[in-house]
Amino acid sequence: MPRDWKAIRSRFREQAVGSLYNTRIRKGHMKNPNSATQLRTLLPFLLVCSAFAADNSSQIDALLSRYAGYGLFNGAALVADHGRIIFEKGYGLANMEWNTPNTPDTKFRLGSITKQFTATLVMQLVEQGKISLSAPIAAYLADYPKPAADRITIHELLNHTSGIPGYTELPEFGAKSREASKPADFVAFFSQRPLLFEPGSKFSYSNSAYFLLGVILEKVTGQPYERLLRERILDRAGMHDTGYDSTAPLLPKRAWGYDSTLNGYRNASYIDMSLPFSAGSLYSTAEDLFRWDRALYTDQILTRASKDKMFTPGLSDYGYGWFIRKGAVTTVEHDGGINGFNTLISRDLEPQRLIVLLNNTGGAPLDAMAAGIRAILNGRDPELPKQPAAPVLLKTYESSGLAAMLQQIQTFQSNAVYDASENQLSRLAAYLMGIGKNEDALALAKVIAEKFPKSAGAETQLARAYQATGNRTEARSAYARAMELSETPRAFPILQDAIQKLSR
Repeated sequence: MPRDWKAIRSRFREQAVGSLYNTRIRKGHMKNPNSATQLRTLLPFLLVCSAFAADNSSQIDALLSRYAGYGLFNGAALVADHGRIIFEKGYGLANMEWNTPNTPDTKFRLGSITKQFTATLVMQLVEQGKISLSAPIAAYLADYPKPAADRITIHELLNHTSGIPGYTELPEFGAKSREASKPADFVAFFSQRPLLFEPGSKFSYSNSAYFLLGVILEKVTGQPYERLLRERILDRAGMHDTGYDSTAPLLPKRAWGYDSTLNGYRNASYIDMSLPFSAGSLYSTAEDLFRWDRALYTDQILTRASKDKMFTPGLSDYGYGWFIRKGAVTTVEHDGGINGFNTLISRDLEPQRLIVLLNNTGGAPLDAMAAGIRAILNGRDPELPKQPAAPVLLKTYESSGLAAMLQQIQTFQSNAVYDASENQLSRLAAYLMGIGKNEDALALAKVIAEKFPKSAGAETQLARAYQATGNRTEARSAYARAMELSETPRAFPILQDAIQKLSR
């Protein structure tokens, strides 16, 4: 994107640094003539820095506004560069029924961003000698079922190599998600399940593992997780707008969660927040997550050695509560998703950059948005979002039928205007099944599987469409192919349950 530096310098000369010079020199605050000379020498450099920041800010706003205009983002964003906030803004509504706008201090549920806070609490107790990373679960939870209790270590819980099935992937979880439960009691829901693999041999993201870490923290300290979080992290970092979420207390500036559908938005389904617990229970703001970022550059929360351990990538580049990308710049980040919300915190350590994206309509393409922001910060043009194809395809289906819609898919996939990706087409197929158009959904699912032959998600969508139309044998085969294509065993419990039910 071309930059007119003369215009930029003119625009910002009296603002920012220029006003600083006027204030300090003309008003007599800078008595030392040498200091005044140094400031004059620095002015050109500081003006350029200010111009860069302002230019980056306007480009980031233009990018995120485009996402918001396409209905792909509804939330708050904050970007910091070299430890300084250069952009923060809210988009869309925190409450759609009252037209309350999102702002940088709106409180969003974080989902799995919670895990980095849980990992931090564990590492604090490791520093104090109260927890050992190499110790098994049995050392802290005497009643956890064996032999898993003796084979799985704290280290394997932290980096998702325990083999414990994630409770959110268990078929029965949907029915339990509205029920309150004490953490120690809820462990029984998943602890008796067979392990997905030998501990330490593979990576499979598991909410159960981080739930267990919360139970262990409470057992070792004798204090509730919420209090540990407040006293050991949040108060120290000045994060007064962050906490353990619950629907009961009144929470000022709380964002409501919504699901984005092909016909607009609807209220997200209810989940009792005792169940996400130490795997996904927190709420926070974009501004508080900036405070968290700054605290992690100091020793007030963790020692340097503990942070180095936490940011060391294991299998699938996962450390302790963070995904890590090593390269010219080390990036540590984590996303989160919980009913009606999806979130992202991404930190580039060496230049001390931070990208926070909090969304309260679920399913926003936050990774792509962060990549666009990072491109702007690096002086490159960002990749712009395409218009979502699913709503347009639905209108064609409703007005002209299945054949016209399938033909339109071919057209969309050969142009740069519409996003006819697997995600968009799968949303449409699921919608058609939801309104009882199962045969048409099957026809679309076959197209998706043909266009994305290596996708476990495409095969799962095809299996569900076969199942909805009564084709049990084909559904069973598609579920089996989905298991073969899956990158991790995370979805195996749901797929195995579906196969077993079809086989009976």
